Amino acid sequence: MAFLKYSLIRLVLFAPLFALFLYLRLGVLLAALCAGMMAFAVSYLFFQKQRAAATASLHSRFSGRAKPLRSAGEVADADAEDRLVDEHPDVTVRTDSRPKDS
Repeated sequence: MAFLKYSLIRLVLFAPLFALFLYLRLGVLLAALCAGMMAFAVSYLFFQKQRAAATASLHSRFSGRAKPLRSAGEVADADAEDRLVDEHPDVTVRTDSRPKDS
């Protein structure tokens, strides 16, 4: 969530600057470059807490220690498989093999 918040702050900074530079007729490429550099500078100077939180969020996500993100459907499937195995010990669920194409 912190990464999304920081990204939205940067986007909110970038969009009006980009529109301003387009209004000043700098061209699309130069307007994007100038707006990006100014949005970076402003966010770097004034949004250190948000940047640190976003960095910590990304670090914890990609460090290998984070729990995997699963959708509601995946959780429901896993719960159904667990119930099936608990109710019928003779049933084996093989998740490491793929179905063969006919």
